[in-house]
Amino acid sequence: MYSDEQRKNAIELYLKYGRKASLVIKELGYPNRLTLRNWFYEYRDSGNNLNPRERKSGPSQYSEEQMKAAVQFYIEHGKVLTFTSMSLGYPRNTHTLAGWIKKYAPAEKRVFTSLDEAVSYPQEVKEAAVIDLCVRGHSAEAVAKKHKVQRSTIYFWKNQFLGEDYDMKKDSHSPDDVDSLKKEAEDLRLEVKKLRLERDVLLKAAEVLKKGKGVNLQSLTNREKVIVIDALRSNYLLKDLLKTLSMAKSSYCYQKTAMKQDKYDSWRSEIKEVFNENHRCYGYRRIYQHIKNTGRILSEKVVRRLMHELGIKVSKRMIRKYNSYKGEITPAVENLVMRNFHASDPNKLWLTDITEFHIPAGKVYLSPIIDCYDGMAVSWTIGTSPSSELTNQMLRTAINMLGEERPILHSDRGLHYRTNNWIEIMNTAGLVRSMSKKGCSPDNSACEGFFGRLKNEMFYNRKWLGVSIAEFVQILDDYRHWYNEKRIKISLGGKSPLEYRRSISLAS
Repeated sequence: MYSDEQRKNAIELYLKYGRKASLVIKELGYPNRLTLRNWFYEYRDSGNNLNPRERKSGPSQYSEEQMKAAVQFYIEHGKVLTFTSMSLGYPRNTHTLAGWIKKYAPAEKRVFTSLDEAVSYPQEVKEAAVIDLCVRGHSAEAVAKKHKVQRSTIYFWKNQFLGEDYDMKKDSHSPDDVDSLKKEAEDLRLEVKKLRLERDVLLKAAEVLKKGKGVNLQSLTNREKVIVIDALRSNYLLKDLLKTLSMAKSSYCYQKTAMKQDKYDSWRSEIKEVFNENHRCYGYRRIYQHIKNTGRILSEKVVRRLMHELGIKVSKRMIRKYNSYKGEITPAVENLVMRNFHASDPNKLWLTDITEFHIPAGKVYLSPIIDCYDGMAVSWTIGTSPSSELTNQMLRTAINMLGEERPILHSDRGLHYRTNNWIEIMNTAGLVRSMSKKGCSPDNSACEGFFGRLKNEMFYNRKWLGVSIAEFVQILDDYRHWYNEKRIKISLGGKSPLEYRRSISLAS
């Protein structure tokens, strides 16, 4: 804030230099042009009193009737301080007028939210100024002075109503053409409003419907039109939007009612139920296949969207697995599989390995044999120690299920598959041994993939605190039966391994 002495010095210099604000600001370094002009007007309106404290208590040069008349004019003519002051010829500064408004009509004071709103004139004032500019017999400066605005403002209004290409010299008008000019200005305003509405509809269609900006509005479905209309209701009237999109109001109301009804409510509960019943491991493809297997139809994309809305997501976690490699204790055999894990018939190519489960109650080890024909777990054993007996018992159980088949059994170079007992059982049964290269997990990736699916679906992201070893073994064994008998595999046509074998008469 400036002191009374600073204000006094500035006003004295302003008068001394012939009311040239630039010279005052150059010499004093303060204030700006508008502030200096307002100081001068306050000085003049207060009877040439330079003391603001005395000026506040002194009598006003305007009567109470004049003040109230100015406030009433302000309210009735667009609530523009500058326009009111220039139209009435008093007061000479807007601060004085603002004080009157605060005193007599405080609720009518405009609160500006942007610079564009700060300078606003009534529509009839703009139209009258543009008409005078077009039919004028005087200069544009004289027309601007008549309407108490700047010359550039009148030309801005002319461009707004008539367009920048409008040639006032080519089309001469007489004062009798006032009505036609008003009609022309109104037609142009309506045309601009229509074009702006169509542009906003196209942009909103591209935004909310993911349509291209060149989309044909008439090709939109009624549901899509309603979505676009609702997105623009805050800016345009409903009747204008319906007209632009060529849509009846009855169709709009019907679509609004239909959109409130969620036809997927029953599907949501079923999807959640299927997900929970299957160890929370079914993604949208398997849930879609489950629904398809029941003979009903629901789009795969809809299943994925509903799962996303429900927050259903298959959790995955990668943890370092158990490693049974103990060195080259016996000669290794040749790798006969060479990463080709496809088999044309059951019991032609088997895979095996050991994996570890670590729960608060202790460690549990699983040793399965997987058939490459359809991924069935032919046999498995579960124990609390990765002993040779664990793998040998698994192998004996699998051999007892064989008929005339003699499959290749592929493993890594773990200790269990190089003991004399393992080799003896294999040779007695006539099975063919095959081994991966040292430390090369991709050579047995199909079995590793089985372990990954098992742990993601059954083990990871679950709380095992308070679960005993015996309880965990039972849960793991239950999973094996579910995996073989119920778990859907997309590669098997949406069937489980057992269902697939039954469909081709390979199992009873």
